Amino acid sequence: MLGLMQQRPLLISSLLDYAERYHAGREIVSRSVEGPLHRSNWGTIARRAKQVANLLQRLDVARGERIATLAWNHNRHLEIYFGVTCSGAVLHTVNPRLFPEQVRFIIDDAESSYMFFDVTFAALVEQLAPRLPNVRGYVALCAREAMPSIDVPNLLCYEDLLAAETGDHAWPSFDEDLASALCYTSGTTGNPKGVLQSHRSAVLHSLALMSADTMAISARESLLLCAPLFHVNCWGIPFAAAGTGAKLVLPGMKLDGASLFELIRDEAVTFCGAVPTVWLNLFAWMEANLNTTDQRGLKLRRVLSGGTAVPRVVIEKAHNYFGATMLHAWGMTEMSPLGTCGSLLAQHVGMNLDERMPVHLKQGRTIYGAEVRIVDDDGHELPRDGRSVGEIQVRGPWVLSGYFKGAGGKVVDEDGWFRTGDVAHMDADGFITITDRAKDVIKSGGEWISSIELENLAVSHPAVLEAAVVATRHPRWQERPLLLVHRKQGAEVSKEELLAFLSDKIAKWWLPDDVVFVEELPHTATGKVLKTRLREEYGDWLERPAGTTSR
Repeated sequence: MLGLMQQRPLLISSLLDYAERYHAGREIVSRSVEGPLHRSNWGTIARRAKQVANLLQRLDVARGERIATLAWNHNRHLEIYFGVTCSGAVLHTVNPRLFPEQVRFIIDDAESSYMFFDVTFAALVEQLAPRLPNVRGYVALCAREAMPSIDVPNLLCYEDLLAAETGDHAWPSFDEDLASALCYTSGTTGNPKGVLQSHRSAVLHSLALMSADTMAISARESLLLCAPLFHVNCWGIPFAAAGTGAKLVLPGMKLDGASLFELIRDEAVTFCGAVPTVWLNLFAWMEANLNTTDQRGLKLRRVLSGGTAVPRVVIEKAHNYFGATMLHAWGMTEMSPLGTCGSLLAQHVGMNLDERMPVHLKQGRTIYGAEVRIVDDDGHELPRDGRSVGEIQVRGPWVLSGYFKGAGGKVVDEDGWFRTGDVAHMDADGFITITDRAKDVIKSGGEWISSIELENLAVSHPAVLEAAVVATRHPRWQERPLLLVHRKQGAEVSKEELLAFLSDKIAKWWLPDDVVFVEELPHTATGKVLKTRLREEYGDWLERPAGTTSR
């Protein structure tokens, strides 16, 4: 017997309709590319999203056609988010921090027909346009007076185009399994691969983000989105924000400490999501300006971080500076991206920060809707005992079933499990602790050394801004850990001091064989330390003659 309930498709347009109907006046604050703050609201975003949809009709954009964006976090990008997806086209956010050839590959592979771009990327667009045969037009996200002087075919002005369109548009109804957004992996090895989300997966993922046991996004929140709109759709937060009417604060291209602190203070930010690098830079700025900044009245209470393991010092400073609780999360592009979130359980209530710290340092606990398990090399599930280490596998309604155009071949097994490449263990409550990426773990004399744990300990030293640990070849032990350190501005620390600092915190055989001080560490387009480059550059470090500093 079937239930007698209505079958209504789960569409992104339903989230925007809710925001427009019940939260039209709720603010959307964004820092424009030009610098000044722009104030809008959900009612205006909805109206302009409908103008975008009418524009796409005028441009003969068909259902399922990919529309590319090269843009920062601001109101115009948000309008395109909803105008494209709600109309039945596919939002294709492109990461401009990738190498130009990777950007070209991604746009060409997606066969995107139009590109909406910020004027800051005008030179890149001009460089790529001759090698993008599928792109029919380029829309500059600006008013007429700010149009760039570049030689590209069919260059259009966003504000001129929208001014010619009405704000009346009836969102179409279609199958909830229709594609909604195309996000590409960062491509650290080989070409990036496309992950094609659906309206159904996006709505279910949004509902998960609203849950009190994940991000608890609600109408009462003021959300500062430091994660880029081009990075897995800003972790899916914009869609969940529409479905609750939350206030959004979009920082544009300015992620420096002074600019972020200003937004946190002036926009009564209650929740902020950012990768650990952003948090480290914000706290470094605050340390240098504690005597000149007024921290009274700050409302930031929850901070989310993921992408890479969050060092203890970030958790402590979020608590000390803001009274905020760190939500350590884990996921990936292939998962839309959320798989775990570090919300506390009943037994943690009443604990002080030091007592809770072991929980905060874990990469969160499994959320409803994402099935997560740890398996051994033969694919057998390991016990959730907090000790058994293996690879994470996932499946669920917002986990991919395959890459766009079949890239990479079959990527899930017969039961739908996707291999993530992350090595971890899980406890009985579902909290996972990632010990490394499979390709980053250091295998010394048959034993594993966690680069993540060493990095987090190194960053807890007051002179260290950022650290990375990579394997370097060793004639006896095959691999040994090498510690690379980016010191804070004006800070001094020696190799001997750092090794002494680490020596009583780890097993003796985990101690790095050497410490290298660098001016900066290379990062991927998503803010993670680029370990592939570091392994290439320092993989033979211990084999070099003494005093050698470069290859």
